[in-house]
Amino acid sequence: MIKDYLSACLSLRPGKRFEIINNDISTIIYHGDDEPPSVEEIEAECIRLYGDEEKASLRKERDRRLSETDWWASSDRTMTEAQTAYRQALRDITQHYQSLDEVVWPEKP
Repeated sequence: MIKDYLSACLSLRPGKRFEIINNDISTIIYHGDDEPPSVEEIEAECIRLYGDEEKASLRKERDRRLSETDWWASSDRTMTEAQTAYRQALRDITQHYQSLDEVVWPEKP
């Protein structure tokens, strides 16, 4: 997580030198005239920088799972209710989860 905080600090104050003492983001010391960002600003920047990345990974895995079942939806087939529900649950996954670490995948019929 400290690596994420360091990246967020660089993003918030590009080109500035700073230190984080004892891996505690509340102890940031900037070298220069700028006021250091608050802990809240750093945490918000982490979400901005990495939240989208996590969601992109989630969408990529969701899309992979959907593509495995694309043949179910071909024009010469009729999907079962379980297959339809499974594919809909996959499409809805990003409305309920933000990252691969927390997702509970629906069971494939």
